[in-house]
Amino acid sequence: MLQLTSTAAAKNSHDMAAVISAPKSWVASVGRLALPKNADKRLQALMDANNEGRLSAAERRELAALVEWSENVSLLRAQALRLLGRQAA
Repeated sequence: MLQLTSTAAAKNSHDMAAVISAPKSWVASVGRLALPKNADKRLQALMDANNEGRLSAAERRELAALVEWSENVSLLRAQALRLLGRQAA
């Protein structure tokens, strides 16, 4: 079991740090998260089209959503790997 402690800055005086216990295997599984292959392929295609200046408004919104999703997954992975004492590959 790993104990996870929130060190995020308190937003007000009522916020408190939280301590959560989680199985090490669960934290390791979070450290292996990745976008599904089809979503990653679509993200790459949209980024290529964006670099070439040929995205529609709908594709720009889709790209923004996929980028946000990818960033969130990366942050979750990094936090899990930090807890496990590992570095991202």
